[in-house]
Formats: sequence, structure tokens, C-alpha cells
Amino acid sequence: MTTIRINVSGKNLEITQALRSYAEKKVAKIEKYLNQNQTSSAEVMLRLERGKHIAEVTMNLSGVMLRGEAKTADMYTSIDAAVDRIERQFNKYKTRIQRRMHGPKIGEVVSPRKSEVKEEGEPSIVRTKRFALKPMDAEEAVLQMELLGHDFFVFSNSDTGDVSVVYKRRDGNYGLIDPEY
Repeated sequence: MTTIRINVSGKNLEITQALRSYAEKKVAKIEKYLNQNQTSSAEVMLRLERGKHIAEVTMNLSGVMLRGEAKTADMYTSIDAAVDRIERQFNKYKTRIQRRMHGPKIGEVVSPRKSEVKEEGEPSIVRTKRFALKPMDAEEAVLQMELLGHDFFVFSNSDTGDVSVVYKRRDGNYGLIDPEY
């Protein structure tokens, strides 16, 4: 039997036993989608900001990261909406994996033009950029990102020699993504 390790925490909000139980029960319902031997964990962050109740759920399902966030006037409604977003993401991910494994259905292989058309609402790559990576440190990359007015910046990290990414976080700070090989 698969079990999800669930960690519920709060910020600017006291986590009552009823709230903790509700969040754990809602997140645990994702378990019905998992295989027997799948390892999974969930982080539930409940917080109160400017009168809005925010539920942020991050799940690691055997290496697949899913994240749902919702802001409403009621914490229970926020938890419901965040878990619903995770379920939609999981179903979308599962459908893509099945299509890759089983190939297109007979009805989908009508003509090359029809197979090239994406389903409505399904995102696709519409632009590709190529650029030279200049070696720089993270602070210089942040400066370049700000000068360009972007939310992220890809660069060759002069400290590690790897390709890294700096990004602007919602809290106004910056993040650095360094790959592990």
C-alpha cells in the first residue's frame, strides 16, 4: 500500500488540528492515482497574507514535482482549490505519458496536418532562442536579468563551470538553480 508523507506547516496562521486533518485528508486522496510501490511526499504550506488565505501544495510523486496554489477568503476553500489543481496536473501528466508509451490512436493518424495540430489549450513551443553563454558569477547574472527586464536568466557560472539559472522569486528575492550531474 502506498502512503503519502504529508507535512503541514503554517505562516502567520495557527494550524489547528481540524485544519491539519482536513489538509491531510484532501492531499491523501491523490493516493488513489499512485502505483503500489510509488514513493511520494507532500508539503502543505498554509499562510495568511493581506486577509487572503493561501494554500500552497507541493507534491513529489516518484520524482515528478506537482505544485498547486490557491488564494481565497477561506482556508478550507483554498486547500480544495490547490488540491484540485494538483489533480488536474497529474491527469495531464498521466495522459502525456500514456500517449508517448502507446503512440497515437488510429483516429488521430488521419493526416500529417491533423496530427500537427495541438489540442485546444495544450501549450506548445512557439519560439526558440539561441545565444552565447558568457561566463559570469551569479551576482552579474542577476544584474543582466534586471537590465533585460526578465524573470530569469540562463548563464555559464564562472564559479562552477556549469550552466545555471537565476530567477526572481515572488517574495522579491532571487533564486539560483545549479544542476547536479
